[in-house]
This record gives sequence, C-alpha cells and structure tokens, in this order.
Amino acid sequence: MRVALTVSYNGASFEGFQIQKHTKNTIAGALEHVLGILGIESKIVASGRTDAGVHATGQVCHIDLPPFWSDLTKLQRVMNEMLPKSIHVKRIREESSDFHARYSAKKRLYRYIIKVGEPNPFEDAFVTFVESLDFDALQEKIALFVGEHDFAYFMKSGSDIGSTVRTVYNAYAYRHRGYIVLHFEANGFLRTQIRLMVGALLKFTCQEITEQLTCQKKHRLKPAPGNGLYLAKIKY
Repeated sequence: MRVALTVSYNGASFEGFQIQKHTKNTIAGALEHVLGILGIESKIVASGRTDAGVHATGQVCHIDLPPFWSDLTKLQRVMNEMLPKSIHVKRIREESSDFHARYSAKKRLYRYIIKVGEPNPFEDAFVTFVESLDFDALQEKIALFVGEHDFAYFMKSGSDIGSTVRTVYNAYAYRHRGYIVLHFEANGFLRTQIRLMVGALLKFTCQEITEQLTCQKKHRLKPAPGNGLYLAKIKY
C-alpha cells in the first residue's frame, strides 16, 4: 500500500531533510530509522528537500507499506512515539500506486518569517531578525516575482536540473502579531531559490531585482538564513 505522510519538523538541529553520506542527522534519516525498526524498508520520498535549519509545517512524503501495516492510525501513533520531539507525523493517508510526493505535486507553498528588532535566544532558530525594514517597499518588490520567470540567477550553483523556469502564482508580504511573513506559492522552486529571493528583497532595489529576474545582470547576492524559512503546504 502506498501512503502519504504529512510531516512537520523543527529543522534547527538537523542538517537538512535529505539523507547524506557524511551525517545521520537528517530528517529523512530519522524517519527511515524509525520505519526500519517497524519493519518498513521502503525509502522515503519527499515533495522536496529542505536545507539545514529550515522548518516544515506541511512536508509530504510517500512510502510503500508491507501488508502487515494496514492500521494507519496505529502507525501514525507509534511513529510519533518513536520519533524525536522535533519531528511529528501529522497524518497518514492511503494513496494510489502511482502517487509520487514530488512529481504529483501541483503547487508548493513556503513562508519566510522576519522580525524587526534585536535578536533574542528564544526565537533565533525560527525567525530572521533585521534591524529595519521598509514594509511598503517590501510589498512592491515581492510582487515582481509573480509570474513565469527564468530563475537561473536565483539558484544555488551546482544544481542539476532540466529547466530554470518556474511559475510563481502568489508572492506577497503581510504583518502578523509583530512578525512580517513572506508568502511564496509556485509550481516549484530551485535549490535555495526562496532564500536567494528573500536575500534580494532585503538588499536590492526594484530595479536590481528586475535586472536579476530577467537575467540581464547578476548582482552579488547572499541567501537569507535558513532559520526563517518554512515549507508550509504541498498541493496535489
């Protein structure tokens, strides 16, 4: 039986989602460790990778269950008892045999959380602090990303992909309880694309963003920290 797991996690203490050769400290590594104990040998396939320090409230993964695991409610409960507290399986649902967590996805939604002011140790792993921010200018700049664009200049070098063109359906900023939330929804994102977009929003002018977005000119750009980024929802 193929099932989809919706998972939330605090990525602060992990080196990203994907299993890596040099470390066992990944989200997928923790999930597969528990699955192995439960007699489930299926490799976990996620809707997408998240970098070190990045969080998720709605990551989706698929696995294939052996016949003796038919009670999905029990499986969810047992997994949550065994997983570290920083990872939580929100639900498990049966899917068709051709469902693919990554390739069946239609839209991906991310949020990036910013707070203006002095950093504090209680929020530092979950929020990116900035000294000052022009909110009106931020709203104007983030709207530039909406539409179909070639994001070749908003991608980490070394990425191995067929096309750098992506469609952003929504991109906007709003205030919420003292925080500034950046909302991004697209058919897909390139490696480190959102963090580079946020970095541009915090540093560049509208003209500089337009020049980079149209691949006319590549400006020197650092990605925003991973701690403020959340994979919020996958739409199928």
